[in-house]
This record gives sequence, C-alpha cells and structure tokens, in this order.
Amino acid sequence: MAKVELKQPIVDEIKGVLDGAQGAVVVDYRGLTVEQDTRLRKQLREAGVIYKVYKNTLIKRAAEGTAFSALNPDLEGPTALAVSKEDATAPARVLANFAKTAPKLELKACVVEGTYYDTKGTQVIATIPSREELLGKLLGSIQSPITNFARVINQIAESKGGAAEA
Repeated sequence: MAKVELKQPIVDEIKGVLDGAQGAVVVDYRGLTVEQDTRLRKQLREAGVIYKVYKNTLIKRAAEGTAFSALNPDLEGPTALAVSKEDATAPARVLANFAKTAPKLELKACVVEGTYYDTKGTQVIATIPSREELLGKLLGSIQSPITNFARVINQIAESKGGAAEA
C-alpha cells in the first residue's frame, strides 16, 4: 500500500499538468545527448511547454477519464510528456523542429484539443503555425487591400491637387 501512496503525488502532479492542456505530445527521447536534451528543454520552456519524463503507468493513471487517455497505447518504453496549456500545436511544432537536428528524438503521438493523432498525424500538427502567427497573417491579408486602397485614393487626391495648382 505504501508504494501507491508514494506515487499518488506524482499522479496528482501529472493530472495538474494535463488539466486545461490544449495539446500534449509523447516522445521517445532515447539517444539524445545531455547537450541536446538541455537545448530541447530550453526551446520548449521558451515556447511555454511543460516537458517532463514520467513513468508510463503514472501517466496512464493520471490521464484516466480524459481525452489524454487516448495516448495509452503509445506509452511504451522511455516516454517524455510535452504539454501546452496555451498553444495547442506548440509541443508538436517545437519537438518536430528539434527532431530535424536530433533524429533520435521520436514523436510517438499527440492529443490536440481533445483529438488523438498518431505519429504521422503529429508530424502534420507540427506544421500548423501558432495562433499568433495565423492571426498575424490574417491581419496582414486584411490590411493589404485597405493599404492599397488608401494608396490609390492618396494618389488620386495628389494628382487632382497637383492639377488644381497648375
């Protein structure tokens, strides 16, 4: 009974990490050097992603009854959990980008906004820009016609003003 009591705080910690999470990715980190792991953790931290290694059985227990329980079949071997409460695609994006320079890092699966994605799906999710990037692109595309319209009106006003002065 004592072992279960010792593990309960860790299960509660994982529940806290998953509670309100927009996205979570599980990865196999075997083969990463200490230097690579340090760089990866720094990049994830900068992106607001919680990244931690937990025992698979404890992740399974903490995910019970949530959308994250869909990750259970992927919880085999050494597993690190990357979770974001703000940007649903940030964990997949940062990890996939890092895996380009560290091929030993293996993205197993993810749950993004309640939907499970396998390894291939996780790779696709990783290509989705952040919400801020998407909003920036949308704003840019909205501003572009307005800016062009204002420029044309200004040119017409200048040409009429120039003709009146002559």
